[in-house]
Amino acid sequence: MELQYYWLIAAIILVVIEIATAGFGALCFAFGALASALAGYMGLSFTWQLAIFAVVSLLAFIFVRPFAMRFLEKKSGEVKTNADALIGKSGMVTEEIDHTRQLGRVKVDGDEWKAITEDGHSIAAGTEVTIIARDSIIVTVKEKTE
Repeated sequence: MELQYYWLIAAIILVVIEIATAGFGALCFAFGALASALAGYMGLSFTWQLAIFAVVSLLAFIFVRPFAMRFLEKKSGEVKTNADALIGKSGMVTEEIDHTRQLGRVKVDGDEWKAITEDGHSIAAGTEVTIIARDSIIVTVKEKTE
């Protein structure tokens, strides 16, 4: 069996591994193996095939993998649930937020949360705020700007 067929077999195995792992690492090597198989069909020596494998794999790691990882992250679209879904929502201050006395409460979607401000200043009751972070049962807020 000629060398280019080994490159094709390696590429197929690497694609199967990629399907099982989904980290886009094996796929980069599969691109290199396919390029080397093409080089073998063109009659290039094993040294050239190996060099092409290394270069194409490296280029795939540099250019293809970051793009693929961003695409995968966008598609996975982790849905925020429970308290994590509060971030970005608007709420109303029900008890003045006073950093020095460590007081303050905010009502968001019918629930009241202990609240602090991002910069430590006070916010009066009745002010509309935006939730910017959550740490356990305490939300960090900032005044809503329109």
